[in-house]
Amino acid sequence: MNAIALDSRASILIIESDQLLAENISNDLHESGYYPVVAHNTAMGLHQVMEVQPALIVIDRMLGGESGLSLCRHLREMGCTAPILIFMARDTVDDRVAALESGADDYFLKPYRCEGFLDLVKLYLKSEDNQLDMLRFGDLVLDLATRRAIRNHRAIDLTMKEFDLLKYLMEHPREVLTREQILENVWGYDFLGESNVIEVYIRYLRLKIEEEGEKRLIQTVRGVGYVLRDT
Repeated sequence: MNAIALDSRASILIIESDQLLAENISNDLHESGYYPVVAHNTAMGLHQVMEVQPALIVIDRMLGGESGLSLCRHLREMGCTAPILIFMARDTVDDRVAALESGADDYFLKPYRCEGFLDLVKLYLKSEDNQLDMLRFGDLVLDLATRRAIRNHRAIDLTMKEFDLLKYLMEHPREVLTREQILENVWGYDFLGESNVIEVYIRYLRLKIEEEGEKRLIQTVRGVGYVLRDT
């Protein structure tokens, strides 16, 4: 399988306490044309995020006695916008929701399977060079090439899922979108049920694109979903 990296300096950070597993993942990424970097604990992972500025981060949910989800949440609070994949052993609704609500973009399951993992990596690192268009709504602009939002001349960094959510809203301006539509088109999942993952990400977006004094654009339609409108 030929990997498509973002550029010649693109790297993938693997934060995995199981050294043998980390080595296997690293070897598979290297053979597929990526540049893997390995960290075995939270401290090493944080250091490598600062040092390498990876294009994608892979985190095991359990890092010895530490929580991979807590690390993911901390990275998002630090302003890290790289896609994050969570490696986890259990496939339950609660586990999936916890991973998404920690700020992860996606997850993959143990036992490790090379082909499925590399397909997921390729999906999140696919080139956007041919997408030069911009979406506009009022004074809000979404640059599809840089994956940044712009409002009132300020650039706004977005995580992968924040970008996907805002893009979906901006592709359907003034159209009320149900929670089910958003889950299906942004997350591609129909198992989240009563999870508040959408509310969490709507809150993240509002904090970033609606500074004090700016008009609210993402409106809540109680009992239904959300709509992008300026009235």
